[in-house]
Amino acid sequence: MEGKEAITLYAEPIGQIGHFVITNSLLTTWVAGGLLLIFAFVLNHSLKTIPGRFQAGLELVFEEALKLTDSITGSRHKSYIFLPIVLPLFLFILLNNWLGILPGIGSIGISYQGAIVPLFRGGNADLNTTLALSLVSVILTHLLGVTLAGFRSHTNRFIGIDLLLGIPREVSAGNFQAILVNPIRFLVGIIEVVGEVAKVASLSFRLFGNVFAGEVLLAAMATIFAYVLPIPFLFLEIFVGLIQAVIFAMLVLVFLTVMSESHDQSKGATH
Repeated sequence: MEGKEAITLYAEPIGQIGHFVITNSLLTTWVAGGLLLIFAFVLNHSLKTIPGRFQAGLELVFEEALKLTDSITGSRHKSYIFLPIVLPLFLFILLNNWLGILPGIGSIGISYQGAIVPLFRGGNADLNTTLALSLVSVILTHLLGVTLAGFRSHTNRFIGIDLLLGIPREVSAGNFQAILVNPIRFLVGIIEVVGEVAKVASLSFRLFGNVFAGEVLLAAMATIFAYVLPIPFLFLEIFVGLIQAVIFAMLVLVFLTVMSESHDQSKGATH
């Protein structure tokens, strides 16, 4: 197989600005982000008091998205906070997924450092992209957790110092089970820190694995038969791209909802 047709596990460099290396996946990501910014700019300047059909359709979609968000958050107030985060994230991932299967993505090559490399490549077919998305998403869940639930409550979710300090008080009140239960709950909180790291790995590898596998599948089908056989798989990848964007966005929404709840309230709900 020629170098320009090979699918590599990593994004390939196509240029650099100073010491900053630009890869083909990064370029596609910039295109996706630019398209979303242009769409948002045009939409913002075309809104009318009396909506036309297109604006009415978008408002209907937004209202349904709010209802779906409500079903997870249980609060319209939280939905207004979380939807402006989750919806753009969904659109960005979806656009990146679909751009990766367009004709010309992966087949248009340029010469860089003596080798022919693809000019564009699906943004989410690069683990660096999905890892960055996952890190930003998980960090946001903690920032909003501190903002909405309070720093003390959010911190006690992971490092339950109050559980250890409260043992004498609970024992004096006759709750001798606290001698055994509170240290266990303290250790469970420490384990949850590991769970936060696992969230990043799970989100990034799930998205990357599915997108990269689809890229390999389409390339293999195109190699076997270039004209008719890949078409059903192309539609399959369109559907998979949509599903993966939905899964990523919904998981982030669930994480946001859980982290925004007061740890004291969540403890009370379990008793």
